[in-house]
Amino acid sequence: MDADAVPAIAAPRGLPIARVRTVFNPEDVHQRLRRLKAQSNEREHAALAQTYERMLDRGPERFAVKPSGVPDMAPLYDQLPNFHEVLDDVKRHVALAQASSDSLEITPLLLLGPPGVGKTHFAQQLAELLATEMTLVPMSSMTAGWLLSGSSSQWKGAKPGKVFEALVEGNYANPVIVVDEIDKASDAQYDPLGALYGLLEPQTAQRFVDEFAEVPIDASQVIWITTANDERGIPEPILNRMNVFEIAPPTPEQARRIALRLYQRLRDGHDWGRLFDEQPSDDVLDRLANLAPREMRRALMTAFGNARLAGRDALSVEDLPSASSKHTRIGFLT
Repeated sequence: MDADAVPAIAAPRGLPIARVRTVFNPEDVHQRLRRLKAQSNEREHAALAQTYERMLDRGPERFAVKPSGVPDMAPLYDQLPNFHEVLDDVKRHVALAQASSDSLEITPLLLLGPPGVGKTHFAQQLAELLATEMTLVPMSSMTAGWLLSGSSSQWKGAKPGKVFEALVEGNYANPVIVVDEIDKASDAQYDPLGALYGLLEPQTAQRFVDEFAEVPIDASQVIWITTANDERGIPEPILNRMNVFEIAPPTPEQARRIALRLYQRLRDGHDWGRLFDEQPSDDVLDRLANLAPREMRRALMTAFGNARLAGRDALSVEDLPSASSKHTRIGFLT
């Protein structure tokens, strides 16, 4: 079924428009399942058979969403002040998809920057903005090259890769998939990034084949975000397929704004937040501004808890964890 032939679900301006897109051909799955059941070693391939049955049970149709108008991104510009160039790029792509039957297409993004500057948080916020789902693929924890493309069903413990799972088990044809720390991918026997050569090209991604299921999947609508500390570890052909942005650590003033927005978001997102002041003091913001964005949330949660234990409705600098407690280990004294 052609996605453009399926009527969109009407939505007021600002809400997402959802089209239904077919991400695999059920007949392909039926053929693979019949062939599998004809084999004598059915128990050996039980996991594969269950995968095919799950695909047929869920069906091939997924939502492909896009904003019905260029969304108000001012809160994101305010919340992510060191990501303005990336947000400008996203806004251009969203504008191109407006007033047309075209799907939302965003050129794959590479976010370069030191740990803790908010790269993964940006991806989460983008998925929220586009009303789709996010899948995180942490390349630094890989022990094999199958994380993206799956492992052959002939291997013990084989299973599908993250791309297959996002499209078959998820609800959307255009999820955000974050390949985190792509520069740390390494495997002595297998190229962990090999699948990306085709996945980052919409034409070849239309018939992506996971090595476990061996059924073509339409991954052409996936919104790709990769993160790295150093681009020197990334193959040139993959770099050439992405828009590259260098994300600098926030300036002190930007860091204070990030801390303030995070404070407000935590306060507004919890019922206990009503017990605290609407804004933290300047000295609390100054202390938080010295932390990387990823550390701010943990520090604030600790501070909120300490303030409640003390029966106060305002955070103090003393409520925040000290630098010496950053790597404190819990154990027993002997």
